[in-house]
Amino acid sequence: MGLLRRVHACALVVTLGGSRVATAEPTPDAQPALDAQPALGAQPMPDAQPAPDAQAPAASPTELGPPGALAAPTTGHDVSDTGTVLPPVEIHGFASQGFLFTTKNDYLAHTQRGSLEFSEAGINVSKSLGERLRTGLQLFARDLGPIGDFEVKLDWFYVDYRWRDWLGVRIGRVKLPFGLYNDTYDIDAAHTFALLPQAVYPATSREFLLAQSGGELYGYRDLGGLGALDYRFYGGTIFQEVRSSPGSSIEVAELIVPYLAGGRLMWEPPVEQLRLGVTVQAQRVESELLVNLGPMSTRVDVDQSVVQWVASLEYIRDDLMVAGEYGRWYTDLESSDPMLHPNGSTTSERGYAMATYRVRPWLQPGAYYSIFYRDIAQREGDDAKQHDMAATLRFDLTPNWLLKLEGHYMRGTAALSSSLNGGVPRSELAPRWGLLAAKVTAYF
Repeated sequence: MGLLRRVHACALVVTLGGSRVATAEPTPDAQPALDAQPALGAQPMPDAQPAPDAQAPAASPTELGPPGALAAPTTGHDVSDTGTVLPPVEIHGFASQGFLFTTKNDYLAHTQRGSLEFSEAGINVSKSLGERLRTGLQLFARDLGPIGDFEVKLDWFYVDYRWRDWLGVRIGRVKLPFGLYNDTYDIDAAHTFALLPQAVYPATSREFLLAQSGGELYGYRDLGGLGALDYRFYGGTIFQEVRSSPGSSIEVAELIVPYLAGGRLMWEPPVEQLRLGVTVQAQRVESELLVNLGPMSTRVDVDQSVVQWVASLEYIRDDLMVAGEYGRWYTDLESSDPMLHPNGSTTSERGYAMATYRVRPWLQPGAYYSIFYRDIAQREGDDAKQHDMAATLRFDLTPNWLLKLEGHYMRGTAALSSSLNGGVPRSELAPRWGLLAAKVTAYF
């Protein structure tokens, strides 16, 4: 049982509709430039639930790559100098095309008239270099409203050495293991929903929150009758080209992350398929902003210290999966010109409750309720909060092709972008609105 629990905890291979999906290796409240840059902070993602009739086979500890390593059936093998049989290079890819439509307000893209700017594609490669050593990388491109424009980037890469089951080290541009699902964020086939709960996993912040450049220590410890612990501790920085939002009066001239550090501890109690955990992360962000005041621009230095935590629970029973997460993120902001960009501290609150059920190997409905408050000191007003009630249907049309149809009812405007809505303040946007999403994904 411990080995199967370990396979689930590492989320290395997910079985969906009879096929094996290889997994790979994260808000709006922490923005020194209002809408001018992606929200800061790392997150997690929802459910990598195995199909009831096609469980992934168990693997030995040395066969299990790191979270983010690809583990799929291959043909042919290499032989190391020690005589160990090694799998060949593993290559996987995916492509998604989506559609977004909102009844009011533009969300993620210009969605009131319907938008096809909801696309992504990637290809990843991994290779075992010995019984304990593994490496891999992924190239990725996307288009989400004003973000991406199909620019190809090195999404993540790693070199991983697993010394023992309880201790390994991973270096490179390594995925952030924030919460339950952040380190599988880029695998659409691993999740039921077209949009994960945006309070915890904002799509606009993916490029900034997915991975960090640095290192990570990880391990898995069997506690016998007490279950098992899965732990990951990481530190480094984030190198990210940040672009200002179109039409914004604030431009990000420079952004530096001096440090980022965190850890995730997951406990698997002696209850089959139950996971409980907590993640804590801290980072500092130093930015230089150009505030456009008519014909002139004024420089403002803005520094942020951000501490984030999230508590997580996931339980799978046969075809049913339930999960929930709750967290608070603390942001302390210091500005060189409080008149143009005020100082202050905020504490945002966010969470969700989710359930999915596999009715057939090809059909999986799901629903979640998500909440987001920009600052718990100010909960009043439609622009201070956003409630998201979502329902989805996932169709596995073939082992390598899936379709998702999804509807959202929104109350509040806290996660909306003023610049995407023609500069209209959040407080003046429609407080009740709906979102329809459709997404088709092919993968191999």
